[in-house]
Amino acid sequence: MKVMLHNGDKGQLMVYVAKKDLEEEVVSQSTDGDVTLVTLSNGWELSINGLTDPLKLPKTVNAKRMN
Repeated sequence: MKVMLHNGDKGQLMVYVAKKDLEEEVVSQSTDGDVTLVTLSNGWELSINGLTDPLKLPKTVNAKRMN
């Protein structure tokens, strides 16, 4: 699914899922090789391939929901 990563009002990393009209804060983030796993405040876990560091935001990426 396509998601948009952007900074929130307080500088926190946010994820917006347009098809679900869902916007949530990223509460944890880990990297395993080329895959970044992010956990959202609603409990969703997303796997995102190929994120560069540092992130240039806003950015639209493909993500896979893990749970």
